[in-house]
Amino acid sequence: MKISKINFLYIAAILCFIFILLVLPFINQNKQNQPTTYTDFYFNTVISLTFYNERDCSLSDQCFEICNTYEKMFSRTMEGSDIWLINHSNGNPVTVSEETYYLINEALYYCELTDGKIDITIAPLMDLWNFTENPDEQSPPSPEEINELLQHVDYRMIELGPNNTVTLKDPEAAIDLGFIVKGYVADKLKEYLTSQNVTSAVINLGGNISVIGNKPDGSPYTIGIQEPFAPTGTTLDIIQISDSSAVTSGTYQRYYEYDNTLYHHILDATTGYPVDNSLSGITILCPSSTQADALSTTCFIMGEKEALNHINALEDTECILIKTNGSLIRSDG
Repeated sequence: MKISKINFLYIAAILCFIFILLVLPFINQNKQNQPTTYTDFYFNTVISLTFYNERDCSLSDQCFEICNTYEKMFSRTMEGSDIWLINHSNGNPVTVSEETYYLINEALYYCELTDGKIDITIAPLMDLWNFTENPDEQSPPSPEEINELLQHVDYRMIELGPNNTVTLKDPEAAIDLGFIVKGYVADKLKEYLTSQNVTSAVINLGGNISVIGNKPDGSPYTIGIQEPFAPTGTTLDIIQISDSSAVTSGTYQRYYEYDNTLYHHILDATTGYPVDNSLSGITILCPSSTQADALSTTCFIMGEKEALNHINALEDTECILIKTNGSLIRSDG
């Protein structure tokens, strides 16, 4: 049977229409699921937000505004912030935001947990070591300088009073919440994006990573653990996470060398010197980015044995320890 030219064109048009109905949605879906990343600079680091569809991308400006709000609240160097006001109060009570009050209280828990090896009044010592300047021009402070400032490092001088008042009773002390702030902000960004029905996204605050759900195809996110002192992007291990957080602390993140000795930024507040143990880095995996951020520093200071015991006792929390010899140790989780 012959098919007329008109019938042939009619059939071809139908087949083309069916093709569009069946295939085009998948093409559009793949296009929509291509990740788009936005970056900005807050908390003295580059932060990035990765989204997987155009609607979610429109939320990036509000996310950066949230970061701006918290930087103005928690920065110790930004005049007028809650922390700046406490540090310049000359021992007088300061009324702060409910969130600042909460975060200081959370930070004090880790001060107690480590018997003061973490101490949020360590700011003057951090300034003395000065890990933010050109490392090629740095030299360690003298023992006399360290011992002088150690007299003013004592988290027990912080008094939390009613109505969100904070008193730093030593006028020469100063608070720094750097070991926990980025984790808290990451949690707040995730909370906001989830409230806007975002189901897939990556929040990266200078290596503090929090992810929402899975990737659009249902697979988990792949995170590389940086090899200490290797070029950026050199991975020592690969992990996969879903709707969780991964935060790393390590000796290789901020440091300088002087007279063949490496000095890094993770200080033991009881000695005033960089922590000296068998670890080069530690990655914490858990749902709360606030907890992961605080635990990454806490467990590094604890050292291998105590850190593993602590993490193994927590629910939904894991750690990966990087030893100075390059080997990896994982918690039981």
